[in-house]
Amino acid sequence: MSTNTNRRVVVIGNGMVGYKFCEKLVAKEKNEQRFTLTVFGEEPRVAYDRVHLSAYFDGKTADDLTLAPQSWYADNGITLYLTDPVVDIDRERKEVRSHHGVVVAYDYLVLATGSGAFVPAVAGVEKDGVFVYRTIEDLDLIQSYARKARPGSARKGAVLGGGLLGLEAAKALLDLGMDEAHVVEFAPRLMPRQIDAAGSGVLQRQLESLGLTIHLSKSTQEITGDEAITGMLFADGSRIDVDMLVISAGIRPRDELAKASGIETHPRGGILVDNFLQTSDPAIFAIGECAVAHHMIYGLVAPGNEMADVVASRLMGHEKEFKPYDMSTKLKLIGTDVGSFGEPFAGESDGCTSIVYENKAKGVYKRINISADGKELLGGILVGDAEQYNMLLQTCKNKTVLPPNPEDLILGSRGGEEAGAGVMSLPDDALICSCEAVTKAMLCHEIGENGHNTVDALKKATKACTGCGGCTPMVKDIIQGVMKQKGVYVRNILCEHFDFTRQELLDLVKINSLKTFDAVIDQVGHGDGCEVCKPAVASILASLWNENILEKGRATIQDSNDRYLANIQKGGTYSVVPRIPGGEITPDKLIVIGQVAKKYGLYTKITGGQRIDLFGAHVGDLPIIWEELIAAGFESGHAYGKSLRTVKSCVGSTWCRFGVQDSVSFAIEVEERYKGIRSPHKIKSGVSGCIRECAEAQSKDFGIIATEKGWNLYIGGNGGSKPQHAQLLASDVDKETCIRYIDRFLMFYIKTADPLTRTATWLNKLEGGMTYLRAVIIDDVLGITSDLEREMQLLVDTFKCEWKEVVDSPALRARFSHFVNMPEQKDPTVQFDALRDQKRAKEWA
Repeated sequence: MSTNTNRRVVVIGNGMVGYKFCEKLVAKEKNEQRFTLTVFGEEPRVAYDRVHLSAYFDGKTADDLTLAPQSWYADNGITLYLTDPVVDIDRERKEVRSHHGVVVAYDYLVLATGSGAFVPAVAGVEKDGVFVYRTIEDLDLIQSYARKARPGSARKGAVLGGGLLGLEAAKALLDLGMDEAHVVEFAPRLMPRQIDAAGSGVLQRQLESLGLTIHLSKSTQEITGDEAITGMLFADGSRIDVDMLVISAGIRPRDELAKASGIETHPRGGILVDNFLQTSDPAIFAIGECAVAHHMIYGLVAPGNEMADVVASRLMGHEKEFKPYDMSTKLKLIGTDVGSFGEPFAGESDGCTSIVYENKAKGVYKRINISADGKELLGGILVGDAEQYNMLLQTCKNKTVLPPNPEDLILGSRGGEEAGAGVMSLPDDALICSCEAVTKAMLCHEIGENGHNTVDALKKATKACTGCGGCTPMVKDIIQGVMKQKGVYVRNILCEHFDFTRQELLDLVKINSLKTFDAVIDQVGHGDGCEVCKPAVASILASLWNENILEKGRATIQDSNDRYLANIQKGGTYSVVPRIPGGEITPDKLIVIGQVAKKYGLYTKITGGQRIDLFGAHVGDLPIIWEELIAAGFESGHAYGKSLRTVKSCVGSTWCRFGVQDSVSFAIEVEERYKGIRSPHKIKSGVSGCIRECAEAQSKDFGIIATEKGWNLYIGGNGGSKPQHAQLLASDVDKETCIRYIDRFLMFYIKTADPLTRTATWLNKLEGGMTYLRAVIIDDVLGITSDLEREMQLLVDTFKCEWKEVVDSPALRARFSHFVNMPEQKDPTVQFDALRDQKRAKEWA
């Protein structure tokens, strides 16, 4: 292929794959300026990340999702036309004409027109309130309609389609605050292309527990209503009432432009291409979801990126073929991990056997398919726990010899050795980052030869971890592996300003009696600090000395919420959460909270942790609100801190006929003891008065459950974005012993966990796990339990309410002003909307 200079390349489509082609070609040119690039985009904005489109409802902006700013195109000599789709291709003259009449000649044309939403021919599909889910503009329309749907009554939304996109759309409905959210699927199970019936059943139960209603084997007959949708009627005669419907029933390749110009297309849609992504016209290529390669349309980002690289390589004169691409995928659907790799549905008829693990209580399903000779992993399915996905995928793709007990791959080894040989045993050509086609060899070279031994450095050097991010754990393992091969001891240092782990830094601060960040960085660090080490050091100082976090220059090193002892909320307002130990509160205190809320115009809500949250406070009002609450006997609930939030309780033997112990009194005692203690991450607890577990103690960082003989103590629950049950540490202990064990556990966690590591994650990574921890906490194998108890008692004895200290200190109160020179003036940009007889802050523009 000719590589003459100034070849004219026109790209039709500025989606993720179109952008990736431009990026690849610019990188391969290396400032040689072989081509002039012109790009036409149909949408009004530059390319953005459609994979994480649902994050738009989580607060991400269009700019956050943007792959590159408009200036990037200009800086790289790319002419970009937005809101101007190409409407005609003149193949004889080698010209394209846009909607606005722009005519551009080409030597090579790249079709990256992507796909559109497939909308089934259902009666009533044109009604108001029916949407597709493909672009940011679609999401804006959905968001706008959801706000006005049935004001004053329960809002009901539905999604047509239970595949990947459908469940993403269902999450969007939940994020929009729909009172009911339905998923309607024609097939007899969710995600029928990725997971089997058993895995789908586990996924369905998890989604239903989050509030979704699932309808399977449903053929939609009609969308009812006059001008706007009011419901859906199914072929079996059943129906549901809904106010809005999002259609996510699949995609259709955008091949209309190719058809009109005589380029060969597939009878079922899509532009036919060869192994080099060339169409029936040798000057025209097709990439992404508009192309049919190897008899299929590839609907994932990774194969689209590979297509972009193949065409860019071809234009540069390199012979690179697009080979059948692995469609394995891993994602998190509404908080539930789902992974599918290799041949997920292979069975006995295919000459293989399957090993299945299912835990309905925890919502976990794992299946691996093994070759008949037991030597090769053919594929598998993971639901609820996809931690092993990366290694399983690599084991499958690289045909790695399996361990003697293949079930170890999903169950973990029971003999003390790791199942499999780990990431460093993979071949050099193992594809670690499929989004950016980064192999193990490429990563090892950058780490070993170029010194890029951090994830951030490898992102810049190879673009690994910049796509879906699923390869990040494996990339970290490769960094560790390469460094160990070089004989370098790898330490998990805090950041570039401290050459110590958090545990080492805590010991140094304690030994040297350092009490300010300046003293710490001057004595054991270097530089000025950063957003990583400053909050970590702040947490260490608070955990050791328990001094006011706003004094001695500590305020500027805190996370944002800690600076104001309140949670910063939307619209520039703050929330106030007084502590209510065990959820027990007197009528007089309830009245005070109501009076304060009315006086300062605050939105009130009872939290999941048995407290009352007051939203919408101006920063200048915080001290006077606290002053009134403190006068009534309240104190800070530390809802803003990496510290104990709540100790949830049931009514126990005080009121409940099933209660066997006084859970309320014990919960209050526990919360009063550990309130205000700073830790690497926020912690929560619960005390249940019997095994019926109404306080959900086993889902907490530490939970206590009453027995006929005493109390069972569980630790390491919660897990945040990856929930897990706590593990039993001790059973049938008395209250005093239980408190001692909690003292030891919390202080050991505080002293050894990395920053922002929850107790569940810490315990999972702790060498020896629960067996080791039980030996330390109960058996005192390290001889430190008396030290741990003494250090905890110091924190308990030195507790002071941070709100009260601000109220009593004019210097600290002065910090709570929006305008330093006008202390009485409130933030004029804070505005409110009505919401169910209360008010909420308006969204920031």
